[in-house]
Amino acid sequence: MTIGYVLINTAPAYEHEVYNKLSRVPEIVEVHPLFGEFDIIAKIEAENFEKLGTLVIEKIRSIKGVIDTTTLTVTKV
Repeated sequence: MTIGYVLINTAPAYEHEVYNKLSRVPEIVEVHPLFGEFDIIAKIEAENFEKLGTLVIEKIRSIKGVIDTTTLTVTKV
């Protein structure tokens, strides 16, 4: 299992629409609105790093109103 946190910037006035669409993606287990540099953070669970990347590209970056993403991957200590 690979876990990633995706920091998302949206176009002005698209925050709510993007949040709602992210909430319907099964692999996204948490979605939270933010104040500050980023608008939304999403926690993703995927089988591996390749599928994590595919999810970010196909199911997050493709949403209308998403301007930019930064993906942080979780590692074991």
